[in-house]
Amino acid sequence: MKVLHRYVAREIIGAVIFALVAFLALFAFFDLIGELPQVGRGNYKLQHAFLYVTMGLPGYVYDLMPIAALIGSIYTLAQLAAKSEFTIMRASGLSTGMAGWMLARVGIVLVLITFLFGEFIAPASSAMAEKWKLQAQGASVSQEFRTGLWTKDVVRENGLVGETVGTRFLNVREVTPTGRLQQVKLYEFDKEFRLTAVVTAAYADYRDQNVWRLADVVETSFATNATDITATVSTKSMPTKELVSEITPNILSVLFADPDRMSAYGLAMYTRHLAENNQTTERYQIAFWKKLFYPFAVLVMMALALPFAYLHFRAGGVSLKIFIGIMIGVSFQLLNSLFSHLGLLNTWPPLATAVLPSMTFLLIAIGSLWWVQKH
Repeated sequence: MKVLHRYVAREIIGAVIFALVAFLALFAFFDLIGELPQVGRGNYKLQHAFLYVTMGLPGYVYDLMPIAALIGSIYTLAQLAAKSEFTIMRASGLSTGMAGWMLARVGIVLVLITFLFGEFIAPASSAMAEKWKLQAQGASVSQEFRTGLWTKDVVRENGLVGETVGTRFLNVREVTPTGRLQQVKLYEFDKEFRLTAVVTAAYADYRDQNVWRLADVVETSFATNATDITATVSTKSMPTKELVSEITPNILSVLFADPDRMSAYGLAMYTRHLAENNQTTERYQIAFWKKLFYPFAVLVMMALALPFAYLHFRAGGVSLKIFIGIMIGVSFQLLNSLFSHLGLLNTWPPLATAVLPSMTFLLIAIGSLWWVQKH
């Protein structure tokens, strides 16, 4: 039986790799066509476009792995059925449970690969690709916003620890590809939302450990008390000033990133930041749970492929099954995206929103397998 498992696993993995490479080539071609109009902006040349498209391929590996697993499994099982090899396996004692376990062993490997790409490789390569593209074009990541970038922070007694004493709003005109913040404005409020200080700086550089160094600083302070509505205003200029903030370059990068291209760790970190600042988190919670459960869609897709081994077609049967598999894979991707938007609009629980598409297709797989066994 071990020889049989190795034989089927080798055939499935080969077919999955072939399907995945075909999809990657197709998507890379379309992305390259989309990048061609931007060639010539600044120093952005054709080789930069090729590099940008190549760096985006790990993200497609993560997105397309379930579909590739479905098509590769269907192709392998359809070939075995067409050549009566699967019938011989069943006659030799291969039960449906054993066949399912045979596919699951291959699926677990593909799940781990998908998780690796989604959590580590794709987020890093996508961020690096965007950074290189902006550097080549001489652009900044926030220049398309009319008023710059806005984000919210909390002010604590001792920097990052201690009691919350106020709220800080950060406005940045531009964020350069190197992470420098240009034309910075800070508006600080106390617990009663009274303005206590306005700080402007020419730029800010991150110094590690949640510390930003502001340069060419002008700080205007407003001193108020409960009995006197008049305010004492004082202004001072400083060449530099260090600011301790929960805002980090990683958090700022989230504001420009597609949540589906972020890692689960990055999503969890940013969701916690939003929750601490009393901001809505539903979109990022849905993306977080999808990031955790999406790799297991590979197992669901392979479960959907198993019933095809029990359907015996001769001429044209393999092509028809592959076409059906492509339609199932496309339907899964559409339903997965649809549920994300419906869950956000209808405030469904994020966990349920992320799991429902996979559970729906898993029930279809179980029902299909029961039907083919009975007929």
